[in-house]
Amino acid sequence: MAVRISAVKTTFFGKGAIRMLIPELGKLHARRAMIVTDSFLYSSGAAKRVGDVLSEAGLEYLVFYKVKPNPTVEIVNECIETAKKYQVDILVALGGGSAIDTAKATSIVAANGGKVQDYEGVDKSEKPGLPIIAVNTTAGTGSECTTYYIVTDPLKHSKMAMLDPNCMVSIAVNDVDFMDSMPPKLTAATGMDALTHAIEAVLAKGASPVTDKDALWAITAVHDYLPAAYHDGKNEEARTMMAYAENVAGMAFSNAGLGMVHAMAHALGGFYNLPHGLCNAVLLPYVLMFTASKAASGNHIAEGFCKMAGAMHLCGKNGSGSCHCQNRNGGCCVQNDNVRESASAVITEIIRMNMELGIAGRLSELKGVDPKDFSSLAKLAMHDSCMASNPVLPEEAEVISVYTGAFNGLN
Repeated sequence: MAVRISAVKTTFFGKGAIRMLIPELGKLHARRAMIVTDSFLYSSGAAKRVGDVLSEAGLEYLVFYKVKPNPTVEIVNECIETAKKYQVDILVALGGGSAIDTAKATSIVAANGGKVQDYEGVDKSEKPGLPIIAVNTTAGTGSECTTYYIVTDPLKHSKMAMLDPNCMVSIAVNDVDFMDSMPPKLTAATGMDALTHAIEAVLAKGASPVTDKDALWAITAVHDYLPAAYHDGKNEEARTMMAYAENVAGMAFSNAGLGMVHAMAHALGGFYNLPHGLCNAVLLPYVLMFTASKAASGNHIAEGFCKMAGAMHLCGKNGSGSCHCQNRNGGCCVQNDNVRESASAVITEIIRMNMELGIAGRLSELKGVDPKDFSSLAKLAMHDSCMASNPVLPEEAEVISVYTGAFNGLN
């Protein structure tokens, strides 16, 4: 099968990496930049720190600081009009997925015309967008290195997913100095978002040896370092490894695809205005239970669970919690014909991680979620572009059933 691999040309990692931007900015021949961020990062001085780097590189800049979580069409339109008014020729996204997605949408519409709704779906733009520099402040979304962006349409109570290589950023910066102040709840939710990206990339229809390499490494890194980052936000090693992990997971899913977890989470988050990472984290084990039920000996799903069990250091045969196997596929010693055992081990470990990270165990714990809406949510999820790359296409009734199971919980 022929595959396409897209990647950001340049990414800087580590403490103080923001300074590495200065010589690179000159190569872009830009003169006026717009920082796209939120009010907190503006008032906290983070935007000025980025602005100082832009000024040192000889660029004029202004700041658009109206980004909100789950950015809406209205916010994106305002950002687009601001970019046009001031004739900016480069966008600098400062924040997590919301800021970067707002910049991506602005970039595409500013360069191609029309309105943001025109670009919902796959490969809808004709020309590359305005150049984007993404200064990432969270370790979860991977938006700084993906071909995806998400915009909420309040009129439809849903999120529009856009998959478009023309939206990719020119330079990504993962400087842990911008991440160590993340509160524990945000660390947990964004970290589990990264884990979901990696897991769905392993199971996605578009998975390949290249994406598996990235996704499985990311699963290991998130599993090993997210708890430390959650418990101690100043742990530089944990923050650095999570920055690598979320970026690598983003690369994996951007090229392999996502799946049912994200399709359902987009519907849930758009309908109730809930944090994306939290929706993914709560739904993940329940969707994996459904996915595991479709596995058969030796098929793609079975192999995926085996590989993921190995990446999490799980060993279904001895239950020791560590795996020293040398399976050539990167899996653990639970072989493909014991997929039930490896799937159970992976799902149990995800549930344990959610508990340690203080994440809700069921949808009934999330504000506003009501089972009477599950039919509507299922329809939205079925039409989400992420569903197309799920290893199996569920029936709408099955999606409703997963929502219901996640609402009721395991006990």
